[in-house]
Amino acid sequence: MRSHEKESALASITGLSPRGLPKEFVGQTGHGVATINVPHALTPNHSLNEILMYARWMQASDVHICAGYPIIMRKFGSLKVATQTPVTAERVQTIIRKELRGDLVAEFEKTGDLEFVHSITGAGRFRLTLIKQRNGWELTARLITSSIPKFESTGMPKSCEELTKWAQGLVLVTGPVGCGKSTTLATLVEMINQTRDDHIITIENPIEIVYTAKKCQITQREVNLHTTSQANALRAALREDPDILVVSELRDLESIQLAVSAAETGHLVFGTMNTNNASQTISRVIDSFPSDEQSIIRNMISESLRGIISQQLIPKKDGTGVIPAYEILVVNSAISNLIRGGKTTQLTNAITTGRSSGMILLDHSLDELVQKGLISGQEAFERAISPMNFTKYLNTPAG
Repeated sequence: MRSHEKESALASITGLSPRGLPKEFVGQTGHGVATINVPHALTPNHSLNEILMYARWMQASDVHICAGYPIIMRKFGSLKVATQTPVTAERVQTIIRKELRGDLVAEFEKTGDLEFVHSITGAGRFRLTLIKQRNGWELTARLITSSIPKFESTGMPKSCEELTKWAQGLVLVTGPVGCGKSTTLATLVEMINQTRDDHIITIENPIEIVYTAKKCQITQREVNLHTTSQANALRAALREDPDILVVSELRDLESIQLAVSAAETGHLVFGTMNTNNASQTISRVIDSFPSDEQSIIRNMISESLRGIISQQLIPKKDGTGVIPAYEILVVNSAISNLIRGGKTTQLTNAITTGRSSGMILLDHSLDELVQKGLISGQEAFERAISPMNFTKYLNTPAG
């Protein structure tokens, strides 16, 4: 058998193209009318789609299906047991195998790890992560928001809206895992979609929120589905007449290099990083480069960076949901000079003095939420950059 015949045979068996990408690459949006009923009470005997429908109805953010444990859901930051009985290892495998494509199951069985988006008509999209562990298979599902929030409902300062109006530069949305970075990014992108006549290219892993084009042309690409790597997609994007690039997460040196270069060469670039505040974000970007290149990169960042939105989601004091706390850095001449001079430790003072231009420290945002009675002092203490400033609240009742 010739090599190309072997490739074709392999593709027909595995569902993968000769280059390693799936032959089926057009995903479902999750829009439409639901054909599955939401269970009144959940049991391990329900299907994956029924479990996810129930989680959506319960306003959960995450679902855990693990051998030997009940089905568990995270709601407003806390884990809650959703079934009376545990799920057996065999039942976990049945739940997964019944709903997922055979090629995805085969890939998971080979690698032991898998991440992808699963859609249910009328119930939206869910980011699923599968792993093998000591007790058997385990599935974690993150519920992707079904609608993009309007800017006014997010609580973001007005200065964040201004970051969508640049013609070029770099805007970063940062925070710990599960803090709502993707939703914040989507809100900013949707504002551009509604107000500008531009070409937006997103590079995601995986695609979470599906955009409907309004004034903009929107091209969405998923790593391992439409392209073999984030870096390849970024390089290709620069030849696709883009105005705006959206990168779901800047994880490695090559992607950061390409994003900074794109911002330098006339594009507006949005990206996310798992950093806690503005100064840590800038340090992470610069420190990811070799030491002999860092002075050049500091200059590039000082000229191309437009702003950083750092955020955390805090459980509300009354138990009715979560609320974001923000740190906002808007680059002005003073901020630019500090970055260029390698004085990122002084950014805290610069943000404090720049409050009139829409800047705010995360700790100040947390303090405001405590003062308004929206979050407890304990929650603020646990999330603060300088927790000692919040010890005065530790005797405050949790509510």
